Amino acid sequence: MALAGVRVIELAGLAPAPFCGMILADFGAQVIRVDRTRPTMALDTQGRGKRSVAINLKTAEGIMLLRKLCLQSDVVLEPYRKGVMEKLGLGPQELLKENPRLIYARLTGYGQSGSYALAAGHDINYLAMSGLLSRLGRSGEKPYAPLNLLADFGGGGLTCALGILLALLERTKSGKGQVVDASMVEGAAYLGSFIWKSSRIGMWNRPRGENMLDSGAPFYDTYQTSDGKYVAVGAIEPQFYSKLLQGLELDSGDLPPQMSFNDWPQLRRVFAERFASKTQADWTRIFDGTDACVTPVLSFDDVSSHPHNQQRGSFIKDSDGEESPRPAPALSRTPAEPCLASDPCIGEHTVEILKEYGFTSEQIEQLLAAGTVECNAAKL
Repeated sequence: MALAGVRVIELAGLAPAPFCGMILADFGAQVIRVDRTRPTMALDTQGRGKRSVAINLKTAEGIMLLRKLCLQSDVVLEPYRKGVMEKLGLGPQELLKENPRLIYARLTGYGQSGSYALAAGHDINYLAMSGLLSRLGRSGEKPYAPLNLLADFGGGGLTCALGILLALLERTKSGKGQVVDASMVEGAAYLGSFIWKSSRIGMWNRPRGENMLDSGAPFYDTYQTSDGKYVAVGAIEPQFYSKLLQGLELDSGDLPPQMSFNDWPQLRRVFAERFASKTQADWTRIFDGTDACVTPVLSFDDVSSHPHNQQRGSFIKDSDGEESPRPAPALSRTPAEPCLASDPCIGEHTVEILKEYGFTSEQIEQLLAAGTVECNAAKL
């Protein structure tokens, strides 16, 4: 796989960092999740392909152990607020001094500098600070956050993974590591670059929810079908719009012009009435094989059984039968090979990991006896 041989130490956290770690693991990196000992519950639902070592970081011995793991790895991925790792003596300044090839990735909401660097927040806050939240929502309604995807996962986990890969690539030339400062605010804003850079051509001149791509246009929206399901319509270009009208059995001569903004409410009512006359399956049969840009809105229960997704193997099941998306993108020569085993329980691989990092059985026994580490599955 593309990242085979890359060792990653991931400090256990929530959502964005685990996603970043899972991306790296899916494409072949050896990702070791460092969990705290005696946790109340496992919070990482994106542990695919990872292994877990449980270390008591409230002890000097635990901190020294983590230090040794970091110094023998290629990447450190940490999700804490600014300053936490420095208090442990494990900041990038200390670790890069001893291991100049280390990639030290720091994934936070507001980044490592600025007046909000120490502030708490969540996806909706980072999205608000990025400017994007102001653009999300229906006309006449308040802004809304579309799940916690844009900042946490797009601007956070995915962008951080990109930063790590770029740093690893650059290291092949310089032989040196560096710090990746991944801010979810900036990552989300960067995802929205199109919005900024397309404003000059008039695509976002109207209020929120009244532009072509933000649910303002009746030919770029979702419609309920007679069985209570939905279809998605994205017929922007004239040739696609013509196919949409053809499938709906509507005559363009009886309708307002496609780009007549003032007539969009009327056009939406016509489309809504027509789509409500048939089931989702009916409309799928009508529009499949055309360029009308009409697709069913698939539920999580239905998505893997759609013929297109089935043919590409777009969804996979693990050993517990849990379904999830296949890693993307698909590489022709070194594709991802996602692990189908259950996600690791906390401390499951403590012993085998310590052995890989050069600890003897006697040393591991001493660490276990002292409570510096825990092993909850493997045995000596």
